[in-house]
Amino acid sequence: MTSDVEVQPTAEPSFPEPSSPSASRGPSTWPILRSLLLRLHFYAGILIAPFLLVAATTGLLYAASYQLEEVVYSHELTIPVPAGQGRLPLARQVAAATSAHPEGTVNAVRTADEPDDTTRVLLDVPGLAESTRLAVFVDPYTGEVRGALESYGSSGALPVRTWISTLHRHLQLGEPGRLYSELAASWLWAVALGGLLLWLSRRRNGRRLRRLVAPERGVRGRRRALSWHGSVGLWAVIGLLFLSATGLTWSKYAGANVDVLQRALNWSTPALPTSAGDHADHAGGDHAGPGSTQSVDVDQAIRAAAGRGLSGPLEIVWPGKSGSDYVVKEMDRDWPQRNDQVAVAPATGQVTGELRFADFPIGAKLTRWGIDGHMGLLFGLPNQILLAALAIGLISVIVLGYRMWWLRRPTRGFGTPYRRGDLRRLSWTVALPLAAVVIAVGLFLPLLGISLLAFLVLDVVLGRVKASRAGAPGVGKPDAETPDSEKPAAGLSGSVESGAGEPGAGTSGAGEAGVERSGAGPSDSEEPGAGMPGPEKSGVEAPA
Repeated sequence: MTSDVEVQPTAEPSFPEPSSPSASRGPSTWPILRSLLLRLHFYAGILIAPFLLVAATTGLLYAASYQLEEVVYSHELTIPVPAGQGRLPLARQVAAATSAHPEGTVNAVRTADEPDDTTRVLLDVPGLAESTRLAVFVDPYTGEVRGALESYGSSGALPVRTWISTLHRHLQLGEPGRLYSELAASWLWAVALGGLLLWLSRRRNGRRLRRLVAPERGVRGRRRALSWHGSVGLWAVIGLLFLSATGLTWSKYAGANVDVLQRALNWSTPALPTSAGDHADHAGGDHAGPGSTQSVDVDQAIRAAAGRGLSGPLEIVWPGKSGSDYVVKEMDRDWPQRNDQVAVAPATGQVTGELRFADFPIGAKLTRWGIDGHMGLLFGLPNQILLAALAIGLISVIVLGYRMWWLRRPTRGFGTPYRRGDLRRLSWTVALPLAAVVIAVGLFLPLLGISLLAFLVLDVVLGRVKASRAGAPGVGKPDAETPDSEKPAAGLSGSVESGAGEPGAGTSGAGEAGVERSGAGPSDSEEPGAGMPGPEKSGVEAPA
């Protein structure tokens, strides 16, 4: 049944002022919290989603960067395996690299993993950026230098992957650009958890489980977009929470707080003891070249490490001129990981210190696994495929959210996220703990706290503007001659029955002729935009 009441297309509906809790027994807590979640989800969807979209797109590129690297740098990374020929001593391969690039001093050497892999000799060269070394690729069978490329970080990223990585981290803008990725990581968990709670609340309203975990069939317009938005988000939520948590460990401000928390819990990564008291991380230090007086060469250091059980691909960090030790590290970051380290004295060849991954605190292990999982290293190709699927899922959820906003967009103004006044309806026993949690989270994640405060200011300003417009003569006021019985209910359009089902059920969507109906009960009126028409009929906007 369609009402004869028409709503002006440029008018934004106003919600009735919430009654004071003292005037009744008080509202239940969940509907109020749900209303607040809807409002927060709306603002985050409109204002934070662009940052998440950029992070997801660049993350998708990074998931494919390992295979791209192998294709682009195949000449440097691989060699033909000669039949019946063994590998040269590692010391001779290092000498070949330093002869080809005398401008550098040896920092570390990474042994070949597969028979057709080259050896990487990492050199410190003046003028390179921080955490960047010159990787010289040497044929382990002939000693031929296959090329040299800049190598970044502990994962040994070559220029193509480094460029994609920095694009993902700070959009090639340096330190200021890191704020974008920290803002995205800070909000990702909040948006994902909030969306999960809102979606699961539909189950409380009698929705069938299948309509939560799979998109609804036979629907159109905004209702179809909402069904896909919620179902895809439900399947992706665990992965999105993982990406948010691990991404924050790289961030500038929240990452510093994570470090403080790890130290307080004794979860920091332990350091390898050496005879000179140095740690395992010697990158960028003052390392000895091939003409140093050390009596133990790199091959003897590897044999000493092998005697302590180290195997697989290894990185051997060169001893410094001050007399520090060789540090031999296992570099197998696939599951099950091998990350043991030993220190070997360059004068005697004796092992002077050991660090076993099995002895790491659980927090340090989780950090290592989380970082490697985020980078696509923990499970190799399946890990990278999963990351790509998560990125595509997040992009899809964001695009669907904006589509819902577009189908229900207002013809004037920013749109109505949800009714105001819900904070005043909360009891003190709920409001105070909730405020304490929000403040604590905002302090731990500063960019989330600052942006949330900005949302509150924006919300207040929009409310004041709306109130001032409503108070102006002839603006926002119904015709005095229109009887109350003919005025549309707040938040509902007279063109659709109020018993509409899903959020957006009963809406035709932009450009659709028909009106969809649902037989859902009165509880559906809590859904954003329940029973509201498409943009050609109302200025109401539902949360993305």
